[in-house]
Amino acid sequence: MSEGTHSQRQATLKVYRGDKGKGDYQTYKVPVEAGMVVLDAIHYIQQNYDPELAVRWNCKAAKCGSCSAEVNGMPSLMCKSRMDQFRHDEDIMVQPLKTFPIIKDLVTDVSWNYEVNKKITPFSPAENADWTVYQEDIDRVQEFRKCIECFLCQNVCHVLRDHDRKDNFMGPRFLVRTAGLEMHPLDEANRLKFLKDEGHIGYCNITKCCTEVCPEDIHITDNAIIPLKERVVDEFYDPLGKFIKGVLGGGKK
Repeated sequence: MSEGTHSQRQATLKVYRGDKGKGDYQTYKVPVEAGMVVLDAIHYIQQNYDPELAVRWNCKAAKCGSCSAEVNGMPSLMCKSRMDQFRHDEDIMVQPLKTFPIIKDLVTDVSWNYEVNKKITPFSPAENADWTVYQEDIDRVQEFRKCIECFLCQNVCHVLRDHDRKDNFMGPRFLVRTAGLEMHPLDEANRLKFLKDEGHIGYCNITKCCTEVCPEDIHITDNAIIPLKERVVDEFYDPLGKFIKGVLGGGKK
């Protein structure tokens, strides 16, 4: 990338620099070229100002979920945040995800998420399962498989972000994963008690902020969280429904 000319637009980036102890914003001038994204600007800073600027990235195609950050306060993938969406006179603030501990600069420690993932009962088909399924059943859960684990939904979730309840709430990403398992036509496990007692799905108050930031356009709230909340309510807070299911049978074991 060139240093730029007098006619070339320059953007002002204010990038968080620091670690878990302390940090501050440093200002950089970056020339803007056609098709440029925020991640390109960060790479320009590394190349021309400071090679020690820490950033996590991989594919630059919005499929690995690595370059999650907050750009002007909005959780987003830096490789999807186009520079031309910002006004010429607007400073671009780039900071790490607020919900997770900072390792250095724009890199955060998201390992907590993988610990939560281990607690979810994996896909559990019957031993003699008939693997013939209807396409409509597969279509229902296929959406949840699009998750790239960028953890933007975890970052924007007010339970995790504002109240720091990582000790007691699994967050929208793992409600999505659980929904994909619970709604799979061949799965036999029952995760409803886990959702209530350990996942604490009741903490979610359906603000839909997680859906708004999802780069894969997964309908997290409407298609995953609300159906799971309804199942938990039916199972534990609807005595008549539970009695009818007990008499007639049905539901997961």
